[in-house]
Amino acid sequence: MRQKNEAKPGGAPPQTGRKGLSALAITSIALGVTAVAAISWAQLSGPPRVESRPAVLVNLSPPPTQAPAPPTAATEESPPAEAPAPPTAASPPAAVPGPGEASTSTPQAPEMPAAAPPEPPEAAPPETTAGPAPAAPAIPAAPARKPEPPAPPPVNTASLPITVGGGLRPAPDPALVEKTRLGPLPRVSPDGRKPWQAYARPFDPADRRPRIAIVVSGLGLSGAATEAAIQRLPGPVTLSFAPYSKGLPQWIALARAAGHEALLDLPMEPVNFPANDPGPHTLLTSLTVDQNRERLHWLLGRVTGYVGVVNRMGSRFTTSATHVRPVLKELEKRGLLFVDSRSSLRSIAAQMAREVGLPRAVNNRFIDSEASRDAIDARLKELERIAKASGYAVGIGAPFPVTIDRLVRWTQTLDRKKLALAPISALVNTQDN
Repeated sequence: MRQKNEAKPGGAPPQTGRKGLSALAITSIALGVTAVAAISWAQLSGPPRVESRPAVLVNLSPPPTQAPAPPTAATEESPPAEAPAPPTAASPPAAVPGPGEASTSTPQAPEMPAAAPPEPPEAAPPETTAGPAPAAPAIPAAPARKPEPPAPPPVNTASLPITVGGGLRPAPDPALVEKTRLGPLPRVSPDGRKPWQAYARPFDPADRRPRIAIVVSGLGLSGAATEAAIQRLPGPVTLSFAPYSKGLPQWIALARAAGHEALLDLPMEPVNFPANDPGPHTLLTSLTVDQNRERLHWLLGRVTGYVGVVNRMGSRFTTSATHVRPVLKELEKRGLLFVDSRSSLRSIAAQMAREVGLPRAVNNRFIDSEASRDAIDARLKELERIAKASGYAVGIGAPFPVTIDRLVRWTQTLDRKKLALAPISALVNTQDN
C-alpha cells in the first residue's frame, strides 16, 4: 500500500495528497467563516450597549439663571409631583431611556455632582443625546370652577315698601282702590290694610330722636317747582299735590320713586271766600253734607297712591263742626290720614279727627309765610325748639325756590343736632292738639 502512494522519480506529485489538502482548506475556511458569522450575529443580537451620558444627568437641573416656571392651571388641579430623591450609592438614579431603547434596560449612570439641585416638578423632561422629537404643546386644563353658593330663598319683593334704589313701591295697590264714576277712590282692603299705612315711607320706630316732619304743598301746578322739590329735597320730606294739576299720576309716581311720601291738597272754604278761592270743588259751609261728600269724592278720585290729605286754606270750614265732621268720617272710612294745616287758630279739625278715630297730625309752623332766607331759617329754628320740647314738630311750606334752597341746607344739619327728619306718617297721633 505504501508503495502505491510513493511518487515516481521525475514524475508528477501524487494526486491523492493534493485532494486531501484542498478539503482541509475548504473545511478551515468554512469553519472560519462560520465563526466570524457567529461572532457577528452574537454581537448584533446581544443587549444594546448603553453609553454613560453625563450630559443627560446635567440637564436634569435647570441652569442657575433660569427661574422655575410658574404653576399652570393643570398643576393647580392635580397634586404636585414629588421631587426625586438625591442619588446615593444605595439607590442610583435611573437613566431615561432614549428613542429605540427598551424601557427595561436601566444601567447605572455616573453619580450626579453634589452641587446640582434635584429637578423641580415643573421642569420639562431632559433631552437625550439621540435628540427626541419635540413633544406637542400641552393644552392647559380649564381652571377649576368654584362651587356656587346656594341661591337664597325667593323674596316677595312686591310686599316690600322700598325698592332697591331707595324709592317707594309703585302705586296703586288694586286691593286699596274702589272704582267709581268719579274716579278711583281709596279704600280699606278686604284684609284690613289701609292706604295711609300701605303707601307710607318706612321709619324706624326705634329712633328716639325728636322728629320733625316737613310738608311742601301746592305741587303739580308748576312743572319746574315740582321737579325741583322731587329731585332736590331728601326722601323723608313729604310732598303734597294740588288735585287740579295736569299729569298728577305721573308726578306722584315720580315722587314715590324718589322716596317721598305723597299727600293730596284738600281745598276748603276760607273766611274771605270767594275773594280768596282755593279752586273748583272746594268744600263749602253753604253746601249740604251730601254735596260736600260728592265734591270730596271727586277730589279724592283724581289720583291714587297718597297717604292722606292736608287742608288747603279752610279757615272758615275747619271751624264748623257741622260741616267738618262728616268729611273727616269719610276720610277715616277710606283709610286715610289727615293733616290739619291750622289755617285758623280756631280750627277744630284735629279735635274732630281724634273723636272719629281718624289718624291725624297738626301743623306747627308755616315756614315761608314770609318768603325770605332769614324768615325761613327762623321758622325752621322754631321747629327745632318745638321738637326738642315735645318730641315732635310739623312744618308746612310752598315750593318757592328760596324755600327749597333753605330746606336743602337745613336738612343736612339735623344729624349733628340729633334731630330726625321724618315723613308725616311717622308723626300720626303723636301730638297733643
